Amino acid sequence: MSNNMKTAVIGGGAWGTALAMMLAQNHDDVLLWAREKEVVDDINDNHRNAMFLPNSPLSSAIHATQDIAQLRDRDLILVVAPAQHVRATLNALMPTQAALILCAKGIEAQSQKLLCEVAAEICPDNDIAVLSGPTFAHEVAANKPGAVTFACDNSDRGKALIEAIATTTFRPYYSDDVIGAEIGGAVKNVLAIGCGVVDGAGLGLNARAALIARGYAEMLRYGLAKGARAETMAGLSGLGDLVLTCSSENSRNFALGVGLGQGQSAKILLSNRLSVAEGAQTAPVLQKSAQSLGVDMPIVDAVCALLSGHSNVENVVKALLSRPLRAE
Repeated sequence: MSNNMKTAVIGGGAWGTALAMMLAQNHDDVLLWAREKEVVDDINDNHRNAMFLPNSPLSSAIHATQDIAQLRDRDLILVVAPAQHVRATLNALMPTQAALILCAKGIEAQSQKLLCEVAAEICPDNDIAVLSGPTFAHEVAANKPGAVTFACDNSDRGKALIEAIATTTFRPYYSDDVIGAEIGGAVKNVLAIGCGVVDGAGLGLNARAALIARGYAEMLRYGLAKGARAETMAGLSGLGDLVLTCSSENSRNFALGVGLGQGQSAKILLSNRLSVAEGAQTAPVLQKSAQSLGVDMPIVDAVCALLSGHSNVENVVKALLSRPLRAE
């Protein structure tokens, strides 16, 4: 693929802006769509995004717009809209012949569908891929090394798209397990909230390590029930992303959990956030989906109880610790 191909990013938050910076290393025409006029003006006038990614100067190859129709003639579009807005965003974008790379992590609430399933519904004739893995936006923006899973069910097309986005520090690994890549990213956000709760409640590093390991077991059970492969769950988009987001307040989901662990209200914590903590919206959808599949996910259930206000940290921890002893 030519470095002169026309690329775009939908989403002017920290992650969307960091990905636009990554694209600008290979392409001289990157168009970024953002909802906020102040973000669009800041990018176009000052080559920065002070609202979501301060202290990261942007390439002059990046231009911004509030008009999503301007993206229709692009060759490649990274879709970084929040999970619950992907359907409406793609409906507004169409028609386009662009290859679509889904970069949000979540499950659609109204349908319990993965985002790749939503995209296939709306854009049946477009190439669709999923990018997911352990990546903090500020590190990608700073050009620090990282690796992700790049999943596409067409290997030739998938590998061509990888060539179009890979840089010397951003390394995508190809997979044809699109469902597995999506599930890892969605489930780890919920588990990261749980790990934040452990940290905020002062339960210790032993407890956090136990939650990561048992949470991974929940991710694996759910993934296998949905048709994902175990090796995908053990890869960058599953275990890799889980370890990153369960260990740092740079994760919005982990930071939300810390607040919950300290006894703060989920409603207040979420209302005070500039950016979306996807796990908060994914948790109840994941819980319903798991129940419909007969998959036991007690940590996900505990996170849902805290987010809904139906239980407190002390009771949730007590319930988890009083579960019947069993073989690992």
